[in-house]
Amino acid sequence: MNSLKTLIASMGLALVASSVTAGEWAIDSGASAVSFGSVKKDTVGESHSFTSVSGMIGQDGAATISVDLGSVETNIDIRNERIGEHVFHNMASASVTGQVDLATIEALGIGEMAAVYVDATLQLMGKEVGFDAPMIAVRLSETRAMVVSDGLAYISTEDMGIDGGVDMLMELASLPGITRTVPITVRLVFDQK
Repeated sequence: MNSLKTLIASMGLALVASSVTAGEWAIDSGASAVSFGSVKKDTVGESHSFTSVSGMIGQDGAATISVDLGSVETNIDIRNERIGEHVFHNMASASVTGQVDLATIEALGIGEMAAVYVDATLQLMGKEVGFDAPMIAVRLSETRAMVVSDGLAYISTEDMGIDGGVDMLMELASLPGITRTVPITVRLVFDQK
């Protein structure tokens, strides 16, 4: 639950227009995911994800990513529903924006990889939270690249203003505790248009 919030924080980027112009890089939603973890009862760790991510990197390196909050997958249907209702208040999406060193990615040969750093901002439920996003970029083909987390990013549920929703999840599931700092990882595959 916190993890969902954190995940959103680590990836929510504003969804740009659906039309992509030549030279821009669009996310392949089917090959991309945002994952997050949570710990309940102090010792039970769980892995979750958002399965619908969209967005793009513009020719100027401006990245915009949208995470469909309704696509949260915790492997328990009732928990998915409760997170949507009580944590996200049935909001459609979270967005993340940042600036990417596109020249570094485009200079890579096929099969090569490089470290890239993104100073990102998560927008969720009227709040904005900045976070550092060290990433690894891999050139998969002339027109395809993958960007993955280089380690974990952590986001606070308090900073995102969703502690009340986490409290409600704890109450509904009769849990003594759920962590309030959420680890997040991302796998984003982009196709150049």
